[in-house]
Amino acid sequence: MTSVLIVEDDAHMMEMISIILGHEGYRVRGAINGKEALAEMESSPADLVVLDIMMPVMDGWDLCRELRLLNPELPIIMITAKHETSQKVKGFGLGADDYLVKPFDPQELVVRMKAVLRRYRIAADKMVKLGGFKLDRLRGTVSDGKVNWHLPLKEFELLYQLASYPGQIFMREQLIEAVWGFDHDGDERTVDVHIKRLRERFAAYTKHFQIVTVRGLGYRLETENND
Repeated sequence: MTSVLIVEDDAHMMEMISIILGHEGYRVRGAINGKEALAEMESSPADLVVLDIMMPVMDGWDLCRELRLLNPELPIIMITAKHETSQKVKGFGLGADDYLVKPFDPQELVVRMKAVLRRYRIAADKMVKLGGFKLDRLRGTVSDGKVNWHLPLKEFELLYQLASYPGQIFMREQLIEAVWGFDHDGDERTVDVHIKRLRERFAAYTKHFQIVTVRGLGYRLETENND
């Protein structure tokens, strides 16, 4: 059973989310602030964390940062009352996988949770499907069953990173860190150049997948299999 930690200081919101997720078959635990959530994660790690931003003791920003240090592969969804794009940018920059603005339909949270968990299951595999294409990380190839493409290493790693989390928005800084590493000396234009090359290379196959620019945020990959 998938374990979910809800970090929310609003008792009514906590109860509502817990009931909905319980009915969906999730094992739910709660924490009322970031400090309590970290203690919960250290004693018994959850499979996914849903956290509010505005909380006492330790807010959602700091908690997200700490959780990412604790486990880089932990699925995290932020919920907040703030609608500003700058807040979403900050959330994604700290490592959130998705961002939901209050008030929201609880079923939307369920759908987003399932999507995020599905992305992580895909990422844990060494083979990723993109419509009629397959990315084989062990061989470093892209194949449509008839032709194999051997891409330059960084192009392949960039495409694999995006394809491992279809529909997820990646900021340029996140892609730099994931593909080139923390000590990369170049700037964010490196990502733009490689995205341009990938788009040109697979321009005839956009029905299978395409890399979309999300204005003010970054990039995401969309496939014919996206929900």
